[in-house]
Parts: sequence; C-alpha cells; structure tokens
Amino acid sequence: MDNIRFLLIFSFGLLLFMLYQQWQIDYGPKTPAPTAVESAATNIKEDLPTANGEAAPADASAAAQANVAAEAISASQTVKVKTDVLALEIDLAGGTIQNLDLLVYPVEQNNTYVDALRRLVGMEPEQVNRTPVRLFNAAKDKYFIAQSGLISSQGSVSAPTHHTVFSSSQDSYTLPEGQSSLTVPLTWTDASGLKVTKEFTFTRGSYEIKLGQKIDNASAAPWSGRQYSQLLRTPPKENKGSALAGGMRAYNGGVIYTEKGKYQKIDFDDMQEEVLNTSTKGGWTAFIQHYFASAWIPPADQENHLYTKWLQEDDRYVIGSYSPIVTVPANGSATLTSSLFAGPKVQPMMEKVAKGLELTVDYSVLTFIGKPIYALLNWIHSFTHNWGLAIIGVTLCIKLLMFPLTQASFRSMAKLRKVQPRLKELQERFADDRMRLNQEMMALYKKEQVNPLGGCLPLLLQIPVFMCLYWVLGETVEFRQTPFTLWLQDLSVQDPFYILPLIMGVTMKIQQGLNPAPVDPVQAKVIKMFPIIFTIFFLFFPSGLVLYWVVNNTLSIFQQTYITKQIEKAGLATST
Repeated sequence: MDNIRFLLIFSFGLLLFMLYQQWQIDYGPKTPAPTAVESAATNIKEDLPTANGEAAPADASAAAQANVAAEAISASQTVKVKTDVLALEIDLAGGTIQNLDLLVYPVEQNNTYVDALRRLVGMEPEQVNRTPVRLFNAAKDKYFIAQSGLISSQGSVSAPTHHTVFSSSQDSYTLPEGQSSLTVPLTWTDASGLKVTKEFTFTRGSYEIKLGQKIDNASAAPWSGRQYSQLLRTPPKENKGSALAGGMRAYNGGVIYTEKGKYQKIDFDDMQEEVLNTSTKGGWTAFIQHYFASAWIPPADQENHLYTKWLQEDDRYVIGSYSPIVTVPANGSATLTSSLFAGPKVQPMMEKVAKGLELTVDYSVLTFIGKPIYALLNWIHSFTHNWGLAIIGVTLCIKLLMFPLTQASFRSMAKLRKVQPRLKELQERFADDRMRLNQEMMALYKKEQVNPLGGCLPLLLQIPVFMCLYWVLGETVEFRQTPFTLWLQDLSVQDPFYILPLIMGVTMKIQQGLNPAPVDPVQAKVIKMFPIIFTIFFLFFPSGLVLYWVVNNTLSIFQQTYITKQIEKAGLATST
C-alpha cells in the first residue's frame, strides 16, 4: 500500500543521510597541516589578547617575557589543589590551570555482570581504565589549559600576563573535611611597587572556580589595564566531535554566548578562517566536548570583548574575553573577578553558574523537544532515583500524551484488518486493471470508514521523539555510566549481552502480527523483515534508547490488542 511504500522510502532516506554524515566525518576534506614558523617572542605576542586600537606589547617587552617564560619552564613549579570533586595543578608561570581531573567521573566503569560471565567461561575480566577524566591537560598532544592575566594599557608599564612567574607560600592545598571553600593565593610584585594577588576560590561540590585578581598600586603613578581570561587547546584528533553510541557525533569545539546572538558554535575551522571580534554585556566563552565543558565567565554586569586566535605554529586555538580598561590610582587598589567552569554538563548546575551555559548540552535542531523531555526525565528521577525507571516513566507520559491519536490509529488499523479479506478479493478480481483496483479500494475504505494512512501518523510523530531521546541519552552526562538493573550497568552505551535489542525485536514482531499485512505480496515480504533489520540496528544503540522502544512497543501491544477485541465484539454484535 502507499503508506507502507512511503515509510520504506522515508526510512531509507534517513539511513542514507546518516551514512553520508558519517562518511563526511571519516573521509571528508581535512584541514591542511600548518607550515608557518615563528619566533618564541612573536608567539608570546600572538597568544595575548589585543584590544581594538591598542598596540601589542613592545618587542623588547615580549622578548623579556619570553626569557621569563623560559625560566619558568625550567623551574617547572606547580601548586597542587584537591577538593572533593577536582584535582588540578596551577602553574606558577602565569597562574595557569592545567591537568584538571574530575574525581567523580572515571574514564570507564567496570560491569560486574560482564566480568562474572568472562570468569565463568574461563576468561580474564576486561581491563578498565578507572582513572578520572582529565579535562585540562599539559601533555603536548592533548594540550588544554586555562589562562588568565592582566595587560597594561600604558605601553612600557608592566602587568602580569599568563607568562609572568608568580610565587606561592605552599606547593599544595587540600579542601579539609567540614570546610565549604578553599582559597589559593599567588602573588607577583614589580620594582615600581605594583603588586597583584591572584586568588582561586574552590567550593565543595562545585565545578566553578572563582578568580579574583587584586591590584595594589603602591607606585607613584596610576595604573591602567585590562583583565583577560582565555582557554588554549590543541584540537583533539577526532576534532569533528566524539562518537555517540550508534554512530552520530557530539560537537567538540568552541562556543560563545552573547546578549544579542545568544548561543553560537565556533569550531576550529571557523577560528582559522575568521577571527572572532565582538563585544557584549556579560556573555562567556568556552570549549565543549562530549559530556564536559570548560568556560570562562566574566562579570555579567560589564561590557566584555570576546575573541579567538589561531596559533598557527603549534596548531593551537585560543578563545577568551577581556574587560574594559580599569584605572587604579596611585596608592589605591582594585579587584577584578571572573569565574571558570570546568566540569560535567549538568544542566541544573550550569544554569546557576551563568545565563545560557546549560545550552552547551546540545540536542541538535530538536532542542525545543529535547529540553522538555530532559526536564521530565529529571523530574521523574527526583522520585525514582533510577534513570532507567525515569525512561519508563517518560515513555508512559509520551504514550498518554499521544493516546487519542494512537487510539484512533489502532482503531483504523483494526478496521483495516477486518476488511483485509475483501481487499485481497478485489486484488484478485482487478489484477490486470490497476486504476479500477484503486477506485474499488477507495470505495471500500469510504464505506467501512477506514483510513489507510491512519497508522502512519503516530509512527511519524514517534520519529522526532525517538531522535530527541537519542540525543538526550547520548548528550546528557547524567546517563553516562548510569546503571539500571542487572546487566544494564550503563544506559548510555549498547547492551553488552544484546538482550534488550532481542526483546525489542520480539515485541516488534508481535506488534506486526496485530496489524493487517499489505495486499502486495512483495511489500508483505519486506515488512516481515523489519523486526530483523531493526533488531540489528538497535544492537548498537544506547540501551536506554532501546529500553524506551521496548516499553513503548509493549504498551502498544496491549493497547492494540484491546482495541482489536473491542471492534471484533462490536462487529459480531452488529452481525447478530
């Protein structure tokens, strides 16, 4: 029938589109490797922000800072900091944050059921990397750091940038039990009497690091300059995004938020082609990746300038912001503030840190559906404390929301099943006259009040819901390594034993048996293959998504069985 043909074409087209996307990621055009070579002094000039109309630091100053940076590298002094959720290093060269580990997020999680099965068959348990996820990294091939500093607007007057060496009274700090916050101070003083104290404040249970740069001007002249904060990183090898279960990819690159343009992506290719140069009240800049985000957030009540840079020699990328000029009078002081978020993309937590920061959880073009689904999942989870049960609860809610539509659809399908013998009779009678066959079929549909397309609409509406759940389960960090029950110890990855996809295939086969078979024998054979084809696809989907489909199919089976029996009873009552 036409509706079946339409579904086949639609499904085939969707599959081709997904295959094309994956082909572009794997075999599409790549960015050519950079070839330019520059001096160390020039690099230091280039990785510093330059305000409109202001010159970059003088060559002599840059060369001096290059020497200071070289000395700092040779000294290689860092301050180690540990809280209940973070472990990191602060490099005294610039007060740069590096080697930041997320203590409650291991790289991998072991599955005790898989390990038990492997032992049962005489195999060793899988080797699992249980070390914490490292967000900032000082390793050359994974270079990713958070820099901050001050830039003088007075030419030859000095200011501590991220190349300047600070001093610290301790080489390690740990958040004590029972204490809510921890402050790590770094200090720098020049010969003129200008003193800058960088204070990093950490809060228990929080991934927000508050930075205060206090300027004490004991010199005889006013000091003027800007505060800046930036992220510098080498793009990951898979810089088009990390793979989600099922083959689609999460975005991995730069993002900004402005008062006018709101949330915008700026990937590494964009940074090569065009320099970001915009101002906004508030706003923020960030690098995001699958499940995690790193963002510098300047004060929301000031005018901030956002910028990007491409450091071609090392193929590194900078995204950051700087403040308006601040003047500190002689014998006066001022404190400039900003915040660094470095952690998991937990939306309720990010909403409290900065406006729009929760948008880094990207549900693609279907965000307007994905966010309500996430909110509903989160609400149900607050009662069940189990994300698998939350998925089941969302499935029930979606089923109730679509109940009138699916009710009408199943009634139409039941009526179509009832007239199926008469349709076959018409097909045999008008086998050689296609036009007459269609006319007679439409007349029969009208007489029996059957809508042949009635069964398509609910399925078509399920497709965007299905795609949204795909992104919600793949992008939401709460589902990462989240157990449901028994062997399902991570709802964000495929079922390790493929039990759930097989159950899904069985439910799909049962549901198919409740629907009328197509009159066309070729279409009927193709439809019979659907449970096998979909089972193969679902083998590699996140188990949380398969759980949704299994529950949805099961509820549909009960609903459709009940409606079919009601119509059959009504038909018997009418005939008698």
